[in-house]
Amino acid sequence: MLRALLFMLSVVAIAHAELCKPDAQNAFKVRISIKRALGDNAYAWDANEEYLFKAMVAFAMRRYSSKSTTQISNVLLCNVTDRVSFWFVVTDSSKNVTTVPGSEVEAAIRMNRNRINSAFLLSDKTLQFLKITSTLSPPVEPSTPVWLIVFGVVLCLIVAGIVFLIVSGIQKHKKKNKESTERENLEEKVEVTLENGIPCEALDLKAGHINGVFAADDERFTPL
Repeated sequence: MLRALLFMLSVVAIAHAELCKPDAQNAFKVRISIKRALGDNAYAWDANEEYLFKAMVAFAMRRYSSKSTTQISNVLLCNVTDRVSFWFVVTDSSKNVTTVPGSEVEAAIRMNRNRINSAFLLSDKTLQFLKITSTLSPPVEPSTPVWLIVFGVVLCLIVAGIVFLIVSGIQKHKKKNKESTERENLEEKVEVTLENGIPCEALDLKAGHINGVFAADDERFTPL
C-alpha cells in the first residue's frame, strides 16, 4: 500500500514537472521587483510568499468563474530564481493532470490584477505577468465636477473683463478732464484778441498804454 502511494505521488510529481516548465503550454512567467518597489522596506520572497501567490491566483480563478473549484494545490510554480522570477500554471481541478487554458487564466488575472498587486504591496510595473498585458487603472474622478470648474473659469474671465473696462473707462475720463483743464489754463495765459484783423495783446486797462509818438513829443518840449 505504501509503495503504491509513493508510486502515485511520484507519477503526480513527474506530471506536474511536465506541466510547469518554461514556455510550457498555458504557462505564464512572473517577474517581481520587491526591492525596487519598497526599497529598505522590501521583504524576502520565501515559501510563505509563494503560498500567498498561489492563494491569490486560486482566488482569481474562483472569482472569475463562480462554478470554479480551483484550489491552492492546483497552482504550480517552477523555475523560481533568487531575483524572484518564476513560471506558473493552473491545473484542471477535475483531472489535475491537464492545465486550464491560458486564455481563462489571463482573463482571471486581468480581472483581479489590483487585488493581486495589493496583496504584495506592488504595482503592474513591479509585479509583471510577462504574457498578460497590464490593466489600466480606472480614471480618477475629480472631487469637483468638470462643468463647475469650467463655469468658474468662464465667470472669472467675465469679471476680469468687466473690471478692465471699468478701470480703463475711469482712466480715459481722468485723462480727458486733465487735457481739458490744461487747455483752459493755456487759453487764459495766452489770450489774443483781434482788432481790424490784426492780432494784438490785450490792453491792461488799469496800467494804461503809452503811445510812443506822444512820449517823444513830451520829451522834446520838456521845460528846462
